Amino acid sequence: MFITRKALDYKMNFIPFDINCYNRFYEMFSYVFETELINEICTSGQLRKFEENKILVDIGATITHLPLVISGSVKIMTEDKDGAELLLYYLELGDTCAVTLNCCTRASKSTVRATSETAAEVLFVPVSFMEEWMVKYKSWRNFILDSYNSRLNEMVSAIDNIVFNSLEERLGKYLRDKAWITKSAILNITHQEIANDLHSSRVVISRLMKKLEKSGLIAQSRHRVDFLEFMDK
Repeated sequence: MFITRKALDYKMNFIPFDINCYNRFYEMFSYVFETELINEICTSGQLRKFEENKILVDIGATITHLPLVISGSVKIMTEDKDGAELLLYYLELGDTCAVTLNCCTRASKSTVRATSETAAEVLFVPVSFMEEWMVKYKSWRNFILDSYNSRLNEMVSAIDNIVFNSLEERLGKYLRDKAWITKSAILNITHQEIANDLHSSRVVISRLMKKLEKSGLIAQSRHRVDFLEFMDK
């Protein structure tokens, strides 16, 4: 049996990748990216699994990889100079972070904290491939531009929510979004955690939660909130 020059060159240049990464990524992104790009992403990328409430990217960390969410959900937070946090938006299947994208292009440090809201699979791609793929693959260029646009709209929505809505309205939206993201009407969360996400105090949140409970929107017990709007009738 003879090996052709072409086959020999391919064998010598072949870089093995994690087949599990390829299978998972192809399953989720084959409708978005070309097979050739998926091959490159899985050759250079690293697929990682995170349990709930684990930090993926922290504030101040140098951005070396771009996160692509394969499954689960990721919460994007920022914080002020005193360390108080504020929820910006969530990432789900097929999403990446616009702030991270901006850091990638400018080789700067992260200004946000990415935390797994649920158990999640995330593929980390080295930022060194960003510009090359933007030129080489139209699907990657469209994906990056669409991601910028989607996250920008979410950022504007978050700002509008803070400026124009009362804290009670923001709390109701927060609980609704959280139930939607986690795919569960039962939220295992404390008043302090809610206060942290909404940049408020536990006392204020506890008072508003009682008000929402009286209105019939929620039921609550220790470390648990039932969002009744999504409960089975």
